[in-house]
Amino acid sequence: MSTRRFQMGAIGRVGVALVAAAIGMSALAACGSDSAKPESAVSAADSASFPRTLDTPTGAVTIPHVPKRVVVLDTAELDSVTLLGIKPVGAVTPHTKSSSGFPEYLAAKVGAATDVGPLLEPNLERIASLKPDLILSSKVRHEKIYSKLSGIAPTVFTETTGGPWKANLAVHAKALGLEQQAADALKDYEGRAKSLGAAIGAKNNGVLPVASVVRFMAGPTRLYQSTSFSGVVLGDIGLPRPTSQVSTDPLKTMKDISPEQIDQADADLIFIATVEDPSKTQKGAVTTSPVWNDLRAVKNGKAVEVPDETWMSGIGVQAADKMLADVAKATGVELK
Repeated sequence: MSTRRFQMGAIGRVGVALVAAAIGMSALAACGSDSAKPESAVSAADSASFPRTLDTPTGAVTIPHVPKRVVVLDTAELDSVTLLGIKPVGAVTPHTKSSSGFPEYLAAKVGAATDVGPLLEPNLERIASLKPDLILSSKVRHEKIYSKLSGIAPTVFTETTGGPWKANLAVHAKALGLEQQAADALKDYEGRAKSLGAAIGAKNNGVLPVASVVRFMAGPTRLYQSTSFSGVVLGDIGLPRPTSQVSTDPLKTMKDISPEQIDQADADLIFIATVEDPSKTQKGAVTTSPVWNDLRAVKNGKAVEVPDETWMSGIGVQAADKMLADVAKATGVELK
């Protein structure tokens, strides 16, 4: 696999002098005005650990210095960088949103990032205009434009998104030089998830409720498997899943069903996520059917609406923390 390096070519003595003068003037300007410093420049990364080379699904990628102008091309990457204290200069909005704007649960952390979407067809000119020094995405999303992205800045892809979110966070953190911070945040989250599971079990005589995840979106209704992002989080809590939602295949993260097959969602708890416009989904037909109303969670008032942007699109520690809060509320226990 080829190694992509971003290095300055040789320049003459006059060129060196000009560059040095420009750097000196830039430094003075930065000292005189905080606005000259991009929002994403604040990083706890150790500059001595750069340059560093990452092995990625698209080849080896060398990052010459601590990234300060980061562009993220999916919501998982947005969750990762903001978790680590980085405000990206550019990001895409969730492809399921009908309205503009970044995810609400991250709004306070995104800052003045430029929208470089849409997610499936990022605006390459806009990305280039931001002069990023790192681009984060995944092969499953943007493999076709990798060569163009990597021509703009070092571009680090993971293989896919969703289920392997913890491993992907480690990749994002390594690209940013913030591995320990990511590991600490993940450990803290996993501790909270385990404690929540213990509290739910204690309240129910040691028996944890079976949890089902249903998503209404344009097209078929979906049941989300144990290998999906939400499935991993529920697994971290320790909640068992219906047989219809247990998968051993990491690539099988969802299952399409017809309204007549909604009995496969039967469980003690049903978490319901809906893409923004319910009228474009089968939600009305499903939730008014006798089969739906005969599900035990529905009959017991344990069919709970949850935000699509955290349960489905968030795909990171911060979204997972929001999920823990939703599960705690649904089960009537305190999240510590």
